[in-house]
This record gives sequence, structure tokens and C-alpha cells, in this order.
Amino acid sequence: MHPTPTSLRSRAVAVTGALALFVVASLLFAGMTGSIHIPLPDLVGALRELYAPVEGATPSLAATLLELRGSRALTAFVTGAALSLSGVMMQALLRNPLADPYVLGISAGAAVGALFALLLMCAAWMVDAAAFAGAVSIAMLLYLLARRDMRSGAAAEGGTALLLLTGVILSAACTALITLMLSIAPESRLRSMVFWLIGDLSGASFRAMPWVVLAGSVIFALRSARAINVMALHAESAVTLGINVGLLRKGLFFVSALLTASAVTNGGSVGFVGLIVPHACRFAFGADHRVLIPAATLLGGGYLVLADTLARTVTAPQQLPVGVITALIGTPVFLYQLHRLRK
Repeated sequence: MHPTPTSLRSRAVAVTGALALFVVASLLFAGMTGSIHIPLPDLVGALRELYAPVEGATPSLAATLLELRGSRALTAFVTGAALSLSGVMMQALLRNPLADPYVLGISAGAAVGALFALLLMCAAWMVDAAAFAGAVSIAMLLYLLARRDMRSGAAAEGGTALLLLTGVILSAACTALITLMLSIAPESRLRSMVFWLIGDLSGASFRAMPWVVLAGSVIFALRSARAINVMALHAESAVTLGINVGLLRKGLFFVSALLTASAVTNGGSVGFVGLIVPHACRFAFGADHRVLIPAATLLGGGYLVLADTLARTVTAPQQLPVGVITALIGTPVFLYQLHRLRK
């Protein structure tokens, strides 16, 4: 029996609601946890101080800590959600479950821009601007080189392979530039450059633009979910089923590139989130993108919040790059998923 639209909608609502509660719990845990623990009752009072302050009152220590931790946790959420959603869209575009947001070299372009700015000792906002510009530049160059391969029809598989190969070549070129900059960088700047490459949220601040990018991308993805399902199941005959495959592939490419650029600008090259979270959601909730898209977005955000909380507390007062935590967790999880896939 095929599931009815009502049962699919109920399932999507149940999955989304459960994962939304998980996100709230992860944000509360991040606010409470640190070198100074904030009990839950004090956390409620600190929230009241932040959002309904008494005029002339001095903020408490709990409110001050919560403001700092909350800003970082929200940045971690939007970064993880963007990487996870980008992973879902990249896997749909390339029709390859092993694809991730970094596979086409967009993050490598961001790294070239960011490391060049760090090498010149630029201000933090200039580093972010250089990273975003590098990511967008590689995305546009990739599109210009592979625009013919965005077409639909019988050549879609070959076009996907050519698009992937072009991205790998551009990524290799960017990696060579990254290696060159690391080799000539003075030791005083090398640590910050390496941390950026691994993925680090210690210096991240709350920004509105990543949230705007994420919200617009979620809307596009949900509106395209049915078409993505058809393209995934019937790639060769999707055009005859009424799907504008060429336009859909271009949309998936540009939106996933924008999400990747936004996430990498926020937190550096945080690995594994865009790879393992979509896989985990497929195993748990199925391959229907109407469920997969909101599930992966929420789970990816909550997962990175928890990973960043571990990164700043496990060796406190010293902080680890969050990319180290995601890699240590992601490697065994991904190997387990591959084992399940073989079975």
C-alpha cells in the first residue's frame, strides 16, 4: 500500500516537531553548559533579563554568560542547518549519496579568500567578506565551465560526472594555493589559519544574513521537494513527467552553493555535517524530500550546536575547533552507515 497524502503530512509534522524539540533542548544545553554552569531555573531568569530587562538594572553573571553562549549557539545552528540542507541538495543534484557541500570546491574557494585575508592581517569582517567572495567566485567559475552540463535529457548522468570532475579540478587548484599560503605564513598567523581550515566558531558572532539565506533556501527546497523526488526516481523520463530538469538542477546548484558559502563564511570548513546528517535522516525517515529537507535542516543545526558545546567545554578553558569534534564523531558514524548500506 502506498502512503496517503494525509499520512505523509502527519509523518512530516511528527518528525519536524520531534526534531524541533531536539533543537530547543540542544540550545538550552549549550546555554547551561560551560566552565561556569548555569542551572535551569537561573537560565529562565537570565532569559527574562535579556528579553525583558528592567531599566537601570545591572545584568547578572548568568545573563551575561547566556548572551555570549546563546549568540554562539545560534551561529552554530544556522551553520549546521545550512551545511546539512546543502548536502541534501548537492546529493540530489549529483544523484550521489556520497556527495557533500564541499565536493565541488566551493569551500576551497572560500578558504583561499579567508586565508589570504588572514595572511594580510585584515579585520574580521574583511576575512568573512573575502571568504564569501572566494566561494561565490568559484561557484560562478564552475557554472561558466559546466553550464552546458546543467541540461536535462539522456545526457544528465554524463553531465553530472563532468560537473563533478570540473569541481574536483578547481578544488585541487585552490588546495595548491592554500598550501602555498600556509607554507609562507609567519608562525604568528599560522594558528588562526589552521583553525579556520578545520572549522572554528570561537570568534563567530550573530549575523542576520545567514538566517535570511537559510530561510530562503528552505522555502525553495520545500517548494521543489516533489520535483526532486521525481528527478531522483525517474531521472531519464522526468521531462516527460512535467519536470523542468534543467531549471531544477540550476536552482539546486546555485542555492546549495549559496548555503555553502554562507556556512563556510560563518564557521570555516566544518566537515562531515553535510555528509552524515542527510544519510542519517534517510536511514531514519526515508528518502522522501518532503520529510528529508526539514528533518536534515533541524538535525544538522542541533548536531552542530552540541558539537560546538563539546568543543568549548571538553578541554576548558582551552577551546577546540568544532571541526575536530564533527570529524571524530562523523568518521565512525559514517563507517557504520556504509556498513548498513552494504547490508
